[in-house]
Amino acid sequence: MAQKSQKQPENVQGKYYVDTACTGCSTCNAFCPGCFKMSDDATHAYVYKQPEGEQEEAEAKEAMESCPSGSIGDDGNAE
Repeated sequence: MAQKSQKQPENVQGKYYVDTACTGCSTCNAFCPGCFKMSDDATHAYVYKQPEGEQEEAEAKEAMESCPSGSIGDDGNAE
């Protein structure tokens, strides 16, 4: 389970985030490339844009559910 207190610094503010347990597998980017990116050194992913619309929301949820390290969180706060 992702830890809000351990968010990657690159995450944009909002509901979804990636924490520091991310292993850089890029599964999230495969499911939701419109919201997740890999860091420049490819060691971890982060949320560069919060989902917009039903399609991206569904993709972000699927990415979160598929994350092998449980590093994607949804704090339920859209701000």
